[in-house]
Amino acid sequence: MMFGYSDEWWVLLFYPVVLWVPFGPFVMAAFGAWCARSPGPRARLWSVLVPLPPVGVSAVAMVLPIEGWDEPSRLNDVLGYAAVYIGGITVLPWLLGWGCTRLVRARRAGA
Repeated sequence: MMFGYSDEWWVLLFYPVVLWVPFGPFVMAAFGAWCARSPGPRARLWSVLVPLPPVGVSAVAMVLPIEGWDEPSRLNDVLGYAAVYIGGITVLPWLLGWGCTRLVRARRAGA
């Protein structure tokens, strides 16, 4: 029995989601830098597989209540989630880490 309810085991799936908010941008920036330093399938595979559980669980939680899709504000909620959680916390730090590493390598090679 967890949290007073015996059938609420699925709440454990949300721990990675909660931890992804403060630590995810740093992890993704590190993966972006890793992909820029050593291009290849291994680095890119890890930068897709690591954020998959927290982003996937939160996306399912955002999309699954299907009966609420008739409300006009639902689309705005999903677009806001995609912009902040997927774009801002996951993709943008990866791009910044990748871009900064490539810029530093280009500067060092030229200087």
